[in-house]
Amino acid sequence: MKIVYSDKKSGKTAQQEVPKEKENMLIGLKIGDTVDGFIVGLEGMKFQITGLSDNTGAPSRKEIEGTLKSRPLLSRGPGIKKVKKGYRVKRLIRGNTIGNETSQINTLILEMGSKSAEELFKPKEKKEE
Repeated sequence: MKIVYSDKKSGKTAQQEVPKEKENMLIGLKIGDTVDGFIVGLEGMKFQITGLSDNTGAPSRKEIEGTLKSRPLLSRGPGIKKVKKGYRVKRLIRGNTIGNETSQINTLILEMGSKSAEELFKPKEKKEE
């Protein structure tokens, strides 16, 4: 499971892997809840969960409760790309709760910790062979 965190001010994003022993702390949280940054080693930071996706790539929607997959009739929002007037389609969507099948958690930074934005979003150096 990985957490993707983004800063609204700078528009930059980064991601970190959640350690296996701390994944249980995230299970049961819903879209809109807040998460402490110490789970991924970023003490003092707070994140707000904005979206989820599972190991098959199915996105989550806030209005569908639980962790199960469903096929609702949708006209816009996560899971729908090009929208035409009156166009509705069934899509495979996951519920709004983090479960064992969740592979990615999209978050927004609410509070910055001791690290600055430059340190958080520093590009990784490419290895030369």
